[in-house]
Amino acid sequence: MRPTSQAQRSAGTRSDDAPDAVVIGAGHNGLVAANLLADQGWDVVVCEATPHLGGAVRSAEVTSPGYLSDLFSAFYPLSAASPVLRELALDRYGLHWTHSPSVLAHVFPDDRCAVLSRDLDQTAASVEEFAAGDGAAWQAMAQQWERIRQPLIDALFTPLPALGPACRLLAGLGSAEALRMARLALLPVRRLGEERFGGAGAPILLAGNALHADLPPEGAGSAIYGWLLAMLGQSYGFPVPIGGAGKLTESMAARLAARGGAVRLASPVESIEVQAGVAVGVRLATGERIRARRAVLADVPAPTLYRSLVGERHLPAGFVADLDNFQWDSPTVKIDWALRSKVGWTAAGARGAGTVHLGVDLDGLTRYAADLATRQVPRQPFVLFGQMTTADPSRSPEGTESAWAYTHLPAGVDFSDEVIAEHVERVEACVERHAPGFAGLILGRYVQSPGRLEQANPSLVHGAVNGGTAQLHQQLVFRPVPGMGGASTPVDRLFLSGSSAHPGGGVHGGPGSNAARAALARDGLLGGGRRKASQLLMNRLYRGAGDQRRSLTSRV
Repeated sequence: MRPTSQAQRSAGTRSDDAPDAVVIGAGHNGLVAANLLADQGWDVVVCEATPHLGGAVRSAEVTSPGYLSDLFSAFYPLSAASPVLRELALDRYGLHWTHSPSVLAHVFPDDRCAVLSRDLDQTAASVEEFAAGDGAAWQAMAQQWERIRQPLIDALFTPLPALGPACRLLAGLGSAEALRMARLALLPVRRLGEERFGGAGAPILLAGNALHADLPPEGAGSAIYGWLLAMLGQSYGFPVPIGGAGKLTESMAARLAARGGAVRLASPVESIEVQAGVAVGVRLATGERIRARRAVLADVPAPTLYRSLVGERHLPAGFVADLDNFQWDSPTVKIDWALRSKVGWTAAGARGAGTVHLGVDLDGLTRYAADLATRQVPRQPFVLFGQMTTADPSRSPEGTESAWAYTHLPAGVDFSDEVIAEHVERVEACVERHAPGFAGLILGRYVQSPGRLEQANPSLVHGAVNGGTAQLHQQLVFRPVPGMGGASTPVDRLFLSGSSAHPGGGVHGGPGSNAARAALARDGLLGGGRRKASQLLMNRLYRGAGDQRRSLTSRV
């Protein structure tokens, strides 16, 4: 790597001062990509549109002095399991994890409570209260998970087609069990619960976890997501960074700085400069141009990248048509509270849980998902409630609680101030039913509507927090459009590193890692003049009479 000063990197206007790569967005995926490129000696500049580091992994005092809130994401089972983040060794840069006494509790409308704990026996005992034999069934499910856990995790975080991890996974399962696992991958979570359990406790833990994404109980593929998140919670818990979610991305930025990388805040990218089908740099909103000698990586949603930053004139017509079908996940409304004391849950199992699900039973989850699908504001919302001080005592004064809740609203609804205020009332009334006196504990409240979420973080388009639906039709090779399934784009040397790319949403660094690996591989191919297989595939997919598109493979 050429020695390059901070001032030279910031200027970025002369070709001999150009960085090897420009990364758009200082969210966790952008920072992962930047770190991995810097590890290989690349000179990297990260351009972040907002004045803040971290994207959707950020903390601030917004409710009351002394109360720290995680503004977007909060609990991180995927981070704990991610080999991508583990290999960054972020504990050397200030990141330390902690846990609540129990992982998750689901409080039923009648105040029964199912509890997920890192202690397998405790989880089994909780679901056993709902039906004899369910504890043993949960333990059997956990044992199956442990047999395949590592190859499955490796497969999730390896670029498609992930042949090595997939072969190890199949070898560990055997042919009959592999077929059962393939069926599980297609199964609705309601059906999984019906097949394996007799009571309501275990199925609600699975279904509630599936709805951490936008996967309804009757949706194909919801079983595997609910199963995966529940098993991650069983093995790794739902940990939080000590001192706030922002410590995670701050440690990434510190690691990058130690390797000579630069992060420029309040530097929105207006467009990506494309010449002869090749991404050669970016243009900032100020008019400044930063040339990239090797690659541009974009930690932004796919529609933002292609429509706003690249422009349709640089894209195949068939690709643009497929992009019209890109589906966002449901908008989110989030409420943070500063509370005078701990929440007085009448269900004892909720008191030590970092995450509490409440508001509905399994049938209520189905009705809630149906309301969202039919664009009706749910009258009985499914509420995800976070007790941050229970998980990390540093978040607020002793004896108090920094808490939050979020739920979803339907797409296409006019989210007026009145609609949002009414929904906040519904959420707080739901908590009050299970924790009488909750309203009297509130010292401060901070509400983020879908529009306010997007204003704070432009990547949360319409308040969608997952980078696009997690439903089966927009996963794997269909994410973000059919035939993609990875970081490569129709523009040479441009890579999608955000959650719109495989393996999707969640804080695990997979899209950032895949984009960095793709950029490094592309750079290695230049000497031989070979064309990437993924680009050839896209050429075939989008070739046809009347498309009037440019070749997707650049001439270098």
